[in-house]
Amino acid sequence: MDKGSVVGSILMFVVCLVVFYKATHGNLMALWSEKGAIMVVGGTIAVVMMAIPMDKLKGVMAWVKSYFFFKGQDLSDAIKTLSALSDKARREGILSLEAEVQKLKDPFLTSGLRMAIDGVAPDSIEATMRMEILAMQERHKIGKKFFDLIKVYGPGIALTATLIGQVGMFSALGGSIEVMGQMLAVAVIATMYGTVMANCIAGPIGDRLALRSGQEILVRELTLQGILSIQAGDNPRVTLDRMLAFVPSVSRDKLKAA
Repeated sequence: MDKGSVVGSILMFVVCLVVFYKATHGNLMALWSEKGAIMVVGGTIAVVMMAIPMDKLKGVMAWVKSYFFFKGQDLSDAIKTLSALSDKARREGILSLEAEVQKLKDPFLTSGLRMAIDGVAPDSIEATMRMEILAMQERHKIGKKFFDLIKVYGPGIALTATLIGQVGMFSALGGSIEVMGQMLAVAVIATMYGTVMANCIAGPIGDRLALRSGQEILVRELTLQGILSIQAGDNPRVTLDRMLAFVPSVSRDKLKAA
């Protein structure tokens, strides 16, 4: 479980709840508008379905799960694993890694090492693994796009509901003050729904997923360079230096020492 995602989400929920409670003097139902909810929530769902194919939307729960539970590998862990494999291959030969492959949990690293052990040409290994990186990147883009659509169109649809509420309010001028109040409430509350949905939920989740995608791509690129270096029979120090190029300079000394 990612602590930052969980703590941040809980904090956002608590902050909104406290402000809503104080603003309404404890009457939270004052923030409810059936018309506004139908327009904003229903309209946003419609926009997402219009923009993203249905077969891709099956991954919504997986994207949300990925936000709360991040299983990606850390750069330092990947470097330590590849450094150990490089040292073993240097001392005992690349075929000695066949037993180590069975213990690895990263399928990307496992696939690359197996190709290296089987004697596949470096160019073929690089081409295959880069295609895997590209495919992963495209999958991640869809998840980011989903939340970006909510962030972009949610407030716009809320504005539409606001304008509709204002039209209803103006058309009731000279009539019942209760009807005018209801229409004004729709206009204001719909805007609030769209703003909260975009800025308190969809926006932060999408940005978090984008950062994680970048981190996974970096780890996979590092892994690819490590495998190519191992296959080439480079000195473990050369392999380590090659991988440390992906790490901020302030962290390199610690990794070298480790």
